[in-house]
Amino acid sequence: MTHFDVFNGDADGICALHQLRLVTPTNAVLVTGVKRDIALLRRVEARAGDAVTVLDVSADVNRIDLLSLLERRVHVQYFDHHFAGQLPVSAFLDAHIDPSPATCTSLLVDAYLNGAHRAWAIVGAFGDNLSRAARKRAETLGLDDAELTRLKELGENIALNAYGDREQDLIVHPAELYRTLEPYINPLTYIDEAPLCRRLAEQKQVDLDMARSVEPEVILPGAELYVLGDEPWARRVQGVLANELANRAPELAHAVLTINRQGNYSVSLRAPVASPTGADTVCVQFDSGGGRASAAGINQLARYDLALFAKAVNRAFPEPVRDSTISKTHD
Repeated sequence: MTHFDVFNGDADGICALHQLRLVTPTNAVLVTGVKRDIALLRRVEARAGDAVTVLDVSADVNRIDLLSLLERRVHVQYFDHHFAGQLPVSAFLDAHIDPSPATCTSLLVDAYLNGAHRAWAIVGAFGDNLSRAARKRAETLGLDDAELTRLKELGENIALNAYGDREQDLIVHPAELYRTLEPYINPLTYIDEAPLCRRLAEQKQVDLDMARSVEPEVILPGAELYVLGDEPWARRVQGVLANELANRAPELAHAVLTINRQGNYSVSLRAPVASPTGADTVCVQFDSGGGRASAAGINQLARYDLALFAKAVNRAFPEPVRDSTISKTHD
């Protein structure tokens, strides 16, 4: 029997898988890639009796390939927090899916494992910009503020690595990054000992320093849109910058656009942290758009559609979110 571990290459997918494999070590074939490479099940060549674990990629996007696996009598365990649509009914499918804006895949795995490796779940949640949920889980571990800050930075550093138009944009391939985590039960030890961890932190600082000098391209009453240049650093920093902007001005929506190798825009959109809904509604209006309520994206937005995208953002977020609507799911 062959086991396949299929996971998003971002902090949430990597930390979710790491928790599972600390509890149940498995010699698995790893299937992953850049963050936007989510149609991963098409790359799984499994046969009857094989097993597949899927983490942090949309079941809706992978529906056809998921059905094919189930029809071939492949056992599939699925953890995710994105829109799934109608899930197949099959004795071969074990699904743990919750699209609510206050959770992520790492937190779903944490609940499944009864908190066995909660510190890594906290890293994944921080990497997915769920700071409030991460801090809530951390209350059970007795971590001090300095330790929480270090876990937050690790999550953000792993998240930075996942963004890119292609693998050459990344600092390290996500499968290789995951392999560096495997020996570490405690993420604080990983931070202290792993050379790659220091490399990610240094690169994030360099990338952010360049990104912070960019002014918004479009300013709307309830949102700001930033357009970065056609550079690997710009594509790497896209998600981390979007999260930073969202946390800095929680009453506004924020979009960060970068130029991809097709000459179109890749888009990362964040709903206002004070009311984290509506990002997916905007992005699904465009081909290759999707995501979740608080954070969504578009893989290929034609440059001439920038004004159309701005109008859609303006309709969804016509004004700043007022204090009375502040959510308790984020910082």
